[in-house]
This record gives sequence, structure tokens and C-alpha cells, in this order.
Amino acid sequence: MKVLKFGGTSVGSPERIRGVKKIIESQSSPCLIVVSAFQGITDELKHLSELASDRDDMYESILDKIITRHIEYAKQLIAKNRQDSLIEDIKNISDELRETLNGIYLIRELSKHSLDQILGTGEILSSLIISYLIDDCKLIDSRNFIKTDSNFGFAAVDFDKTYGLIAKSLSGLKMRIIAPGFIASNIRGETTTLGRGGSDYSAAIFAAALDAEVLEIWTDVDGFMTADPKKVERAYAIESLTYSEAIELSHFGARVIYTPTLRPVYKKNIPIIVLNTFNPLSKGTIISNKPNGNNKSPIKGISSIDHIDLITLQGTGMVGVTGTSMRLFGALARKNINIVLITQASSEYSITFAVSPSDSAPATDALNDEFKIEIDHNKELKILVEKNLSIIAIVGERMKNTPGISATLFKSLGRNGINVIATAQGSSELNISVVIKNDSLKKALNVIHDGFFLSRFKEMYLFIAGTGLVGTSLLKQLQKQYSTLISEHNLKINLIGVANSRKMIMDKKGIPLESYKEILKTSGEKGDIAVFIQQMTKLNLRNSVFIDCTADEDVALLYGEILSRYVSVVTANKIACSSKQSYYLQLKSIANERGVRFMYETTVGAGLPIIKTINDLVLSGDKILKIEAVLSGTMNFIFNELSPEVPLSSAIRKAREIGYSEPDPRVDLSGTDVVRKIMILAREAGYSIEKEDVIINKFLPDECFEGDLNAFFEKVKEYDVEFEQKRKELTKRNQKWRFFATLELGKAKVELLTIGSDHPSYNLEGSNNIILLTTNRYNELPMVIKGYGAGAEVTAAGVFADLMRVVNV
Repeated sequence: MKVLKFGGTSVGSPERIRGVKKIIESQSSPCLIVVSAFQGITDELKHLSELASDRDDMYESILDKIITRHIEYAKQLIAKNRQDSLIEDIKNISDELRETLNGIYLIRELSKHSLDQILGTGEILSSLIISYLIDDCKLIDSRNFIKTDSNFGFAAVDFDKTYGLIAKSLSGLKMRIIAPGFIASNIRGETTTLGRGGSDYSAAIFAAALDAEVLEIWTDVDGFMTADPKKVERAYAIESLTYSEAIELSHFGARVIYTPTLRPVYKKNIPIIVLNTFNPLSKGTIISNKPNGNNKSPIKGISSIDHIDLITLQGTGMVGVTGTSMRLFGALARKNINIVLITQASSEYSITFAVSPSDSAPATDALNDEFKIEIDHNKELKILVEKNLSIIAIVGERMKNTPGISATLFKSLGRNGINVIATAQGSSELNISVVIKNDSLKKALNVIHDGFFLSRFKEMYLFIAGTGLVGTSLLKQLQKQYSTLISEHNLKINLIGVANSRKMIMDKKGIPLESYKEILKTSGEKGDIAVFIQQMTKLNLRNSVFIDCTADEDVALLYGEILSRYVSVVTANKIACSSKQSYYLQLKSIANERGVRFMYETTVGAGLPIIKTINDLVLSGDKILKIEAVLSGTMNFIFNELSPEVPLSSAIRKAREIGYSEPDPRVDLSGTDVVRKIMILAREAGYSIEKEDVIINKFLPDECFEGDLNAFFEKVKEYDVEFEQKRKELTKRNQKWRFFATLELGKAKVELLTIGSDHPSYNLEGSNNIILLTTNRYNELPMVIKGYGAGAEVTAAGVFADLMRVVNV
């Protein structure tokens, strides 16, 4: 025999009940069906009970709506020739309910006994209607079979008597049996209830008593999920759980199954299958004593309790004193306070436990009474209460004896700026629980889900400043690679924010890469980088990365704040790393302390691996003695372009038009850009250097750099002839110009040099860069790095590569 249980959402409407009918009638063997009250009815019954006890006449109108709803369901579901009989039964049950409520109204008292009697009416009515709908079935009253004590609201089951009654009357039946869940009765025949969610428990009791082959729990989800799908969008159904894993997940907030449900079937080794009424073809989750080896992750699921208070009893009055724990938990037990989590310092200086917020004040009062002398008179103990907290538990039997689980958990939380307030782990290693602030719960669940590879892919949330040539190229590359990153690298890129100097837009749900430009244009608000950063940090998304594709000093000065908020920074903007040495070191320090990445490879050489190479050399113990470099692709392009047909002014314009130069090419021509780059390389090589330390020998007079951009181009034209004459002379001597940056013995210099055909940079074409690194190891022959060093496409590609390094930390 099978036992099937259908929850309130499964019987929430006539249409859904018809779906339940199909599921029941598809069963090939006899089955017992346990049903909950129709969706929302139990809450409404509780509410009208409270109204009646307060002498609020509103209870009558709510009661009328409940009765009308059941009659309406009957009319929609049941054949007309049987409706009159059913509606008469509904009215008889409703009259009894009305009499009970009227009595509560008159005496202004709502006892737990009366409340159980009222709340159980929902299941009585739903099972009655469904019994009329299902062919060849028998309706039973669960109160005649499930016997309990008189702890109304959460009655304890007398299993020996209950199993005997069920086995005697129901074993061997060859027809379908319909039973109301949730309700039972005491020795006097008074209605009791099994706690909210008790219909699951009822079904498990029937299954255990009948030695059922399986218990099917039909609900509104595809089974136990790896996490709460309302908080973790990529959560998915778990194929199988052991009883222990299911109990742990249920205890810590997974509301798929009422926790006591598992005990009766666990003892009888009866498997449970959690199935979706609205997706009956899904496999669901099988709960049994057989661990499943298909799951690659050591954990099966992540569960959470949204709101808890943490209470700590601490002080020297506990150290070495026998019986303190017994007194503490005894005091709480006498007040019927449920403890969710316990942790104790090995020094015996404190005991911390978690309770629901509603139990916080009674728990504190109980401790104040129990430890009055130690707290008030001896001043040896004190009670601390922390509110607005949540608990997360990771659960899995394969965690046992698997090293690194805690490390992965705390690393995932730490690098995303989530502080762990308390932690607990049993010796069984079945779960690890952590307490965090409630406002970090959703983020924490997602980073843990990602950290243990429970997600089918990792997600990254991008905030991009700058939609010029580099920013636009990067967004195009991201769009082009989007599908490949998902299919081949299990990485999903989410563009959340885009900003430029004029407009900005941010959308937590994501901005389509293919239409960001139009959305920014039509829906963007006024651009303000400070506000953009505030909105980004307020979203508090895990795996967030801020990408700076500007050359804006205001943006660079915000890196410290961004990194402090546990957001990684990827930048092509040279200003931050070439500003004051103290700021540069501060940024690296913040990134290291916060466990996030500060990536700036493209600040020198666009996509060339220059900074990484220097880092690797230094890390391996080598010392950089000298750097000789053509670091400006712009300058190299300009001097390579010079010819009788292309004078200096035209070459500069061309470099600007195709995106090789900065928006204001004077930054390149003045040597400022190269100064920044050599400073960055010097610092990466281990030297302390400031801008004032770099010697600049300009090849254009200062008057060219005064005024606006138009004035600059007019002035530089005056030098076209002079430069052309010098170029011809160089050509005759088989020489060329190269704009060099040199670092030697910690001293840096930037200047235009004439080099011969024997120099490695002589054949440097277009916008290429070349870097010669002389080190202790590469002393006689310098290491040479050479390639494209300018251009939006290669710079964007370098930023893209840095982004991937952030992912692969």
C-alpha cells in the first residue's frame, strides 16, 4: 500500500483539486490519501477565532466566506445529483463550528482545546469534499485512529495505541481511503492537533502503521531544493537524501516536510518521495537510508532560518562551575522555549544559543530568574541579546572526514564581506551552521551555493564605468562570448550597471548586453559616479566586479571605497596606480584584507602580460635591475606614421580618431601617460617612486600644451615642417625615433630617443610596445615582451582577461 499526502497548495482551488484527482486515480495499487485544509483556510480559522475571543463581530463575515468557499468548491467539483447531500454535510459541520465560535465570543476566552477544535475543521471539510470527488473511496476520521495526549496545539502521539487501531481497521483494505490530516484525539475523544504542518505527520503515522511501501508527499515544489529558490534562483531539486540529511534540512528551515514526519517512517525504513502536484512528471526527492553517490558536492543542500535572536550567557561565574548548562537549559525547558542552535566556548566563559524572536524575551526572563544571584549580586554573569540575525546550515553526510569544508564555507562568506557571528558543528559532521546578520542572508546563501558548486554555473555581477571606445569594445566582447562562457566555462556574466559621464543605469535583474546602449540612452538617469557606487554597494551582490574603462581621476579615487565593500576592481585607468605611492599601497592592502581582486594589467601595454610577468619574476625571487620600454602605442604609432604625406599634426589626429591615443592626445605627447606607466612598472618591481621623481624630456615646447584641444592642433601644425626635415635626416642615417621610458637603479626617465637598426625596437611597427627587462637572472640578455600596446580592442581584451582572473581565484 502507498500513502499519499496532498498539501494546502495542492488543493488550493477546484482546478488544482482536479489535478489531485488525476494523480490519485493513476495509482495502480490501493492507497491511503491524507489531505490538508484548502490553501489559507487554517490561517483564516485562527484569525476568526481570535476575533471571536475579542468580541469582534467581523469573525462572522469571515466564517461566512469560508463556508461559501467550500460550498462553491463542492458545486464546481461534484456532480449535481450528489451536491445536495454534500452541501448538507458541509452546513452541518459549519453549524458546529459556528456554535463553538459563538461560545468563545460570549465568554471572551479562546482555550487551546477550543482552538484545536476550530482549526481541525479545515481538514474535515476538505477531506469530505474530496471523498465525494474520488470514485471507490472510503472517508475515515483520523481522530478515531490517531491517539494523543492532551497537549493541545502540539499533541504527542501514543504510537502503540495508534498503530494498533490503524492496523486493526485499515490493513488489507483494497479500496482508496481518504483521511483528514493534522487532527487527532485524546483519550476523552477531544480533538487535538499535531502542530502546523501536521498533515505530513499524519501521513507518516498512517504509513508506518500500515507498513506502506512508500510515502508520497505531494506539494508545490519539485522536491527538496539545494537552497530556498526564492533566495537562490539557481537552486534545483535534490534527487535523494538520507533521513538524517532531510531531518537536518527541515530543522534549519527547509519547509518541504514537517520535521516530525520523518521519525515514524525512519523507524520503519519506509522511503519518502517528495513530489510536485503541478509537475507530476518530475522525479522529486527520494528520502531513504541509502546515500546517493551521484552528487559531486560533499554537501546536499543549504537551509536557513530567516529570523532568530542570539542569546549569550557569559562571565567568570561559569568557569569551572558544574551544572551551569543544566540550570540554563532546565530554565528554558520549563518555559517551553525551543532552542535552534547551541555553541559554547571551550573556556566555559560563555554559552550561546539561538531562539525565535518571539521566545527571546521569555528566554531572557527565564535566565534572569535562574541566575539572579550571579547576575545581580555577584556580578559574575551577564546576558547579551543580538537581534536581526539568521542561521544558515550546510548539510550532507559526505561532509564527514572530508577536509576543507569549513575552509570553503568561511572563504566564500569572507571574501564577500559576510561576517560570521557564531558557528556550530556536531561531531557527526552532518552539518555546519553559521549565524549571520539577516540583511546578508540572501547574498550568503548564493555565495555558499556557488562555493560548493551546487550551482550549475557561477555568476558574476558587473558594474561598468565608461562607454567610450574601450568600454564599448569590452561590452561587445562580453556579448560575443556570453554563450561560450556559459556552455564551456559554466560562467554567467550579468551586467547590472553601466555609467558614463552623462548617464547611468542600474538594474538588479540585469541589463541585456545587446541593448545596453539604447536602454542607457532612453532610461538612464543623470550620470553621477558617486551615486553609481552607492547604488552598487547597496545591492550587496556576491561576486561583484567594478570595471573602470575611463581615464577619470574621480573614478580612480573611489577604488578604496569599492574594495572596502568587498567588490573587486578591474581597471584600465592608470591614475590610481600612478598617483601617490601611499594610495597605491593602500588599495593593494584593502584588496588583500578583503579577499577581493584589484586587477590593472591593462594600465601598461594594453593586453600584453607585462605586470603579470614582473610580478612572477619578483615573486620567484628575481630582482628587476633595469626596464627599457616603448610604452606608448600612441607615440610609436605617431612616429611610425610620419612621412612626406603624413605630417606630425595629421599623425596625431589619426591616432586619436582610431582610438590609440587618450581622448586628449596631449596626455600622450606630454609624456604624462608614459610617466604613469613607468611608475606602475617601477612600483610592481618593488621600487618606491612618485611622479616628481620621473625626469621628462619633452619633444614639443610647453606652449603647445596650453589652451584647448583645437588650439593645440593649430600650434602643432607649426612644427610639421621641422619634424619632417629631422625625419628625412634620420632616414638617411638608417635611424628612427622611439619614445622611451627607462628605469635604472630606481631612477626613471622619459624621453624621445634616436635609435639605430641594431636596437630591438627599430622594427617596432604600428602601435606596438616593447619592454626589455634586465634582472639578476636575465642579465646578459634582457627578457623581451613585445606586441600590440594600444587600441580599444586589445585593451578591452586585456580587461576581459583580468575579469577572468577574478573569476578563477
